Amino acid sequence: MVVGTSRELGVSSGAPYHHFTDRAALFAAIVVDGHDLLFTRLDAARAGGSDAVAALRDLLVAYAGFAADHSAHMRVMLRPELAEPAAHPEVTAAGARPIELLRSTVLAAQDEGAVPPGDPEPVLHMFWSLAIGYVTLWLDGPVEARCTALGTTPDEMSRRVASTVEELLRRPRA
Repeated sequence: MVVGTSRELGVSSGAPYHHFTDRAALFAAIVVDGHDLLFTRLDAARAGGSDAVAALRDLLVAYAGFAADHSAHMRVMLRPELAEPAAHPEVTAAGARPIELLRSTVLAAQDEGAVPPGDPEPVLHMFWSLAIGYVTLWLDGPVEARCTALGTTPDEMSRRVASTVEELLRRPRA
């Protein structure tokens, strides 16, 4: 799916309503498409990791890269009220796939002893929060300005953040 304004796409502002029942259905399609694209990128990143810790690192980098490459999708994906998930269950189903991928990676990291055993949800939420937080700060501007002041880029900083997380997970526990 191509995301842009009707003017950018060369169609009338009413054209989308020939294909969607209402505004929420249009946003639901954008969100589903975004989650599908995100899942594809995350799945490739997960497959490239040498172990679960490397995969967690790669998932963080892939998530930030997805947001940079698909900022219009991401902005809509971060606003669930636009797609009205209660009226469009496909939104919830599509959003569950990336979360399940992260969950399976956290479980693998637990099996490897890199993260604490037990309920994987706190660790999953920690990584999810880190990814969403970084992306939100990047899309809304503060990260770009700070990175510029530091002589780096948001993309490079996201890699450094992910590498720092990896380093912390690989440290021996006391």
